[in-house]
Order: sequence, then C-alpha cells, then structure tokens
Amino acid sequence: MRYAYAITGALLLGGATATLALQPTSAQTAQNEPGTIQAAAPRPGAPMSFADMVAKLQPAVVNISTKQSIQAPRQQANPFAGTPFENFFGQMPGQGGGQPQRREGQSLGSGFIISADGYVVTNNHVVAPAQGATVESITVTLPDRKEYTARLIGRDEASDLALLKIDAKDLPYVKFGDSARARAGDWVVAIGNPFGLGGTVTAGIVSAVHRVTGQGGAYDRFIQTDASINQGNSGGPMFNLNGDVIGINSQIFSQSGGNIGIGFAIPAEEAKPIIAKLMSGQKIQRGYLGVTLGGPVDDDAAAALGIPKNQGELIAGVTPDGPAGKGGLRPGDVVTRVNGKPVTPDNTLSYLVANVQPGETAKLDVLRNGRAQSLNVTVAARPTDQQLAALTGQGDNFGDDSSDDTPGAAVPAASPLGLTVQPLTPQIARQVGVDSTVQGVVVAQVDPASDAGSKLRRGDVVSAINGTPVRTAAEVASIVQAAKAAGRPQVLMLVQRGRGNPTFVPVRVKS
Repeated sequence: MRYAYAITGALLLGGATATLALQPTSAQTAQNEPGTIQAAAPRPGAPMSFADMVAKLQPAVVNISTKQSIQAPRQQANPFAGTPFENFFGQMPGQGGGQPQRREGQSLGSGFIISADGYVVTNNHVVAPAQGATVESITVTLPDRKEYTARLIGRDEASDLALLKIDAKDLPYVKFGDSARARAGDWVVAIGNPFGLGGTVTAGIVSAVHRVTGQGGAYDRFIQTDASINQGNSGGPMFNLNGDVIGINSQIFSQSGGNIGIGFAIPAEEAKPIIAKLMSGQKIQRGYLGVTLGGPVDDDAAAALGIPKNQGELIAGVTPDGPAGKGGLRPGDVVTRVNGKPVTPDNTLSYLVANVQPGETAKLDVLRNGRAQSLNVTVAARPTDQQLAALTGQGDNFGDDSSDDTPGAAVPAASPLGLTVQPLTPQIARQVGVDSTVQGVVVAQVDPASDAGSKLRRGDVVSAINGTPVRTAAEVASIVQAAKAAGRPQVLMLVQRGRGNPTFVPVRVKS
C-alpha cells in the first residue's frame, strides 16, 4: 500500500461508566451525590494557538520518497504469431522470448531530522522495497524544497523503523521526549506530508497509551491519537506541547482508507534505543523463548482454569531444544510475570521477552495446574522469520476398529464433551499430518450437537486439557470429571490441527 499501513476492521471499546463533574465551589460541595468523581480543573497553559511552536518544529520535518525498480513478469508471446493477424494488435511485450519488463514505482512518506549533520528517522515501510522491487534511490526533501539523496543507515522491520543519512550541516533538528509520561487527554501535534501535501499540521489529543491493535509481535503497543493522520503521514513526528517527539506516526485504523480519528504512533520510548543502535551500526536483537502463545487468559480460559482473567498468557507449544524448553516451561503453563513485571493485555509476553537482552536469564512466574512456581530461562536471540517459518500438512485416514494399529482403536472419552478419542500413534500422526513429536489423543468422532461440534473436527489432536497432558481416553475422562466436581462449566483443550500452531480451545462440559 502506498503511503501508510491501514488497519481495517472495527474496534469495540468499552468500560465502566462513571459520572464526571467539574470541581465544585464550596457552595456546591454539599450537593454532590456520594460516588461522584470530581474531575480536576484543566491545567493552565494550553495555547490559544500552536503556530509559534509549529514554526520552530516544522523545518525539521521532511518529505521522503523512493524510486524503485520493479521486475514485471514476462508477458506471453503474441498468440497470433504466424497468422494474418500477427501485427493486428501491434508488437506485444515479451514476444519472441525477450527480457522481463522493468517499471518504476514510488513510495511517499514523512520523516524528521534528529541531528544537525543529517540523520533522519522514518518508518521502515516508507523506504522498504515493494515485493519484487529494488530501491534505487531515496530522496529527502526539506520544507525549503532542497532535495538530498539519502543513504539508508539501517532499518528494522519488526519495529517499523528506519534511519537515513543526508550529507548536510547545520540542519534544524528535533529531539525525542519521554513518551512514558504521556497520558490520555494530553495535547499532541502531528506534522507530515499526507497524500504528498507537504508541511501539513494537525492537532488532537492522546486517545490512549499502550494500545494493542491485535497484530501481534513485540511492538504491538502504540500511542493512539485523534490528531488527523492520513496516508503519507507515515514516519512523521508526533509532538507534545514541549516540542518533543513522543511518537512516530505509523498506522491508521480505517475501513475506508481515510482518517476517522484513530491513528497510531510508535512510542518514543520504543524507538529511541532502536534508532541509537542503528546509528551506531549495531545489530538489532530481541529476546526469544521458543514458544507458541495461546493468547491471554480471557473469560473462557479463566473459567476453565479457575484463575483470574487478564492475568498472564497461555503457552500453547514449546520448542523442545529452545530456551523455554530447556528452562522447564511446558504447554498449558500460564506465564504471569517476567522479571517481576506482570503479563497483561497491555504488557504482553512477547513485548516483555523481546526487551530482555539475549543471553540474560529471565525469571518467569507461571501457573501450572493451578500452582504457582518460578522458572529461570536463559533468553536467546530471536531467529529470522525465515528460520521460524512453519511447515504445513494434513491428513485424515484413521479412527475405526479395522485399523491394523491395535492401540489406535477409538474409545469414547467423557460423554460430557461429546467426543470420541483414541491414542495418537505414529501411523495416525502421519495420517493426520502432525509432527512425529506431538503427543496426545486424536479426535475420531464429534457429536455435532455438542459445543465441541462447532470447534473441533475429526483429526484434531488434543495434547492437554486444563494444563494436564493427556495420552488416553481415560485420562481425558478423569480431567473432565474433576472439572465438573470443581463446578467449572468448561475445560480448556490444547489442540493441534495438522502442521499449524497449537491453539487453546474452550469446550463446554455437558451436565
């Protein structure tokens, strides 16, 4: 997409309601009802105009464009060659086995100067090559229309940050501020080049901090603002009223592609250390556990496990030879803290672990079968995405008594689940397409009238229930009966489908 990323969809934001009132005079105090929240009076100093501040900051905000060479696929030869119609449609590109065609493309965004000698910060996606393309040049245009050819010092795809350098001296520049002090309701000003319109200024407030957008990853934590941000603002700065950069405008939430008052900026506290490393030529490394996450402890997981919701994240899978596996972490564990910091929907496990230096030991507080314990895990450096790419596969030939694999005969599990399961044998594992290291029971039949009927299917492998590994139908039945005795309305099953990642599936227990 040109200019910027756009997150499409709908965010439903909700919470408890409260009565708000301005600070009362002494005569009004007695009339306030119990429980009324008294809002503090607005702090003095909010400007009647941002013009003076903008005049100082705007010279450091730049336009960034790239020239890209795109390798177009070879077009088919003229299908009418050798016929009377050969020249009727003119010469066709690629005719006669010619070379693949090349065409030019452009990207456009914003950036800001952070040093007098020409270091420029922007988004990675502003300067990254499109698929099948090569970036031939990057141009930085200052507000006075001076153009400079920029060198790419470094870029980091995970955080969507990039650092450029132009050969110039005595440039105006801005500095990073402390985004950790930003609060919902603070004034902010965004400057950038939306739709290629240079030097556009918009203002608004911080709508939320530590906003998780659901994209996942270590850097899914943004400052949300209602300051108008559009395509082309990507990479531009978000300023507080002190004139400090507290965010780098990166994404918009939109169902139409235009601004609807929900924009996202990378917090300065996340950007500063990455930019510093890029500037010094260091490699960006992030902490890595070697686990597959099963998501936060939502209502279903909390009900199944009998623990508070929104406290911790579930571990769906563990790489046997990875840091977590060596440190004793198991599928079904709930990680509640990393080095004393609580794991919450705002402070995700990915975020906390990514910010642990590779080689350091992290203390993980976990809940295992309802019991709290601590594990010390030596964090490794995160492999590349290519190294982490998972294989895919599937299969479905198994599950009746005629199988020559006697231990694989299907046995009814607990009838309250509406499932028939059988032990997972090497032969069945090949048939259903799971890795030979996976252990558990395989679903042979599902009652379509049960809750499991809408969530599971024949061939799914159940590795654990409520954090306890299962290998037989009897073990499944025992765990289900224990859940019923504890008054829990559902169980949480760790399910592997083919070569995909294991996931947690809550299944209601029939009475």
